[in-house]
Amino acid sequence: MLRFLTAGESHGMGLVGIIEGLPAGLAIREQKINSMLKRRQGGYGRGSRMKIETDRVRIMSGLYEGETIGSPLALYIENKDWANWKDRRGPRVRIPRPGHADLAGSLKYGFDDIQRVIERASARETAMRTAIGAVAGLLLSEFGIAAIGHVVRIGEVSSKQGLSGVRLKKGIKTSPVYCCDPTASTLMSAEIDRARTDGETLGGVFEVVVTKVPPGLGSYVHWDRRLDAKLARAIVSIPSVKGMEIGEGTDSASKRGSETHDQIVVRSGKVRRKTNRAGGIEGGVSNGENIVVRGFVKPIPTLGSPLDSVDLRTRRKTKAPLVRSDACVVPAISVIAEALVAWEIAESLVERFGGDTLKQMKESYRRCRRESRT
Repeated sequence: MLRFLTAGESHGMGLVGIIEGLPAGLAIREQKINSMLKRRQGGYGRGSRMKIETDRVRIMSGLYEGETIGSPLALYIENKDWANWKDRRGPRVRIPRPGHADLAGSLKYGFDDIQRVIERASARETAMRTAIGAVAGLLLSEFGIAAIGHVVRIGEVSSKQGLSGVRLKKGIKTSPVYCCDPTASTLMSAEIDRARTDGETLGGVFEVVVTKVPPGLGSYVHWDRRLDAKLARAIVSIPSVKGMEIGEGTDSASKRGSETHDQIVVRSGKVRRKTNRAGGIEGGVSNGENIVVRGFVKPIPTLGSPLDSVDLRTRRKTKAPLVRSDACVVPAISVIAEALVAWEIAESLVERFGGDTLKQMKESYRRCRRESRT
C-alpha cells in the first residue's frame, strides 16, 4: 500500500513529508524533485513570496546509495520565510477574507486569531505534496508512464491547440503560463496584467494528461477504489480548485449516448477505443487510453481591491485585509495537479502490480501485460 502524510505550516520552519510503501530499488534523484518544485513556484502571475522561497527538497531517510530500501521515505523543505516570522509578535488577525478558510476554520476550532487557520490552510502545503508527487512520477517513469500538466484557460482566454506527449511538454517549457498554444499564452499573460492593474485576480482551467497507462488500474468493486473517484478527490483537494472533469466530462451531459461513448475496435492486434471521450477511465478502471482530467480554478480570494468583511471582535463592517498574494495561480496549480495525479496513478499501480521490490513489480507488470495482450 502506497500512502503519505504531510506536516508543516506556511511560516513555520519547514514542510515535512513521509511516504510509505515504495518498492525497494527505486532510484530517487533530488534534482528531479527540485525541478518540479521550481515549476510550481514559477508561472506568470505569482506573488512576492516566490522571490523569497527557493524550494529544495532534502531526503532525510529511506535511501541507501540513492535507492529506496523499503522503509519510509522522509522529505523536508525549508521555509526561507521562517526567518522573517519566527520572532513575530504582531496583532491578532480578526478580519476574515471572503473565499479563504479564515472564518470557517476559526469557527471550527474556536480560534480568536485567524493566523492559526492561515498557517495550515495556506497553499504553501502543496509544495510538499508536489515533492511527493514528483517521487511518484519517478516510479511511473520506470513503467514508461508520464503525467503532464498544462493550462488550457485563464480568465476568458482559451488554448486552441491540442497536443499530447513530447510535443505538449515542449510547448509548456517555452510558455510563461505553461500553455502549449503560443498565441493563447501571450494573451493569457496580458489578461493577468490587466487583472493585476485592476486589483483583481483570475482563475482558469488546467488539464493533466497521463500517457502509456495500462488497463486495469483502479476498481469497480468498491467505491473508494475507483480510479476516477481517487483522482477527483486529489484534484479538488488543491486550494482554489472548485471542480473537475474526466474526458469530455460536463460536455457529455448535453449529448446523446451515441455522441458520448467510445466505440471499441481492434488496432494492431490490440483492443482499443476509436476515440477517448471517456478520458481513459470506464467504470472506475483505466481502459488503456490516455487518462485526461481537468480542474477548474477560482480566482485567488485576496484582492488588491478588498471585498467587504466583518471584524470578529467588534462585529463591525470593514474591508478584508490586503496581504501579499498572487494575481493568478492556474499555471502553478497545473504543476501541483500533475504531481497529485501521478501519485494516484502510482498508488493504483502499486495496488495492482505491487511487490517488495521494483524488480518484482516489473515482473508482475510484464506478466499481466502479456496475458491481456496490451
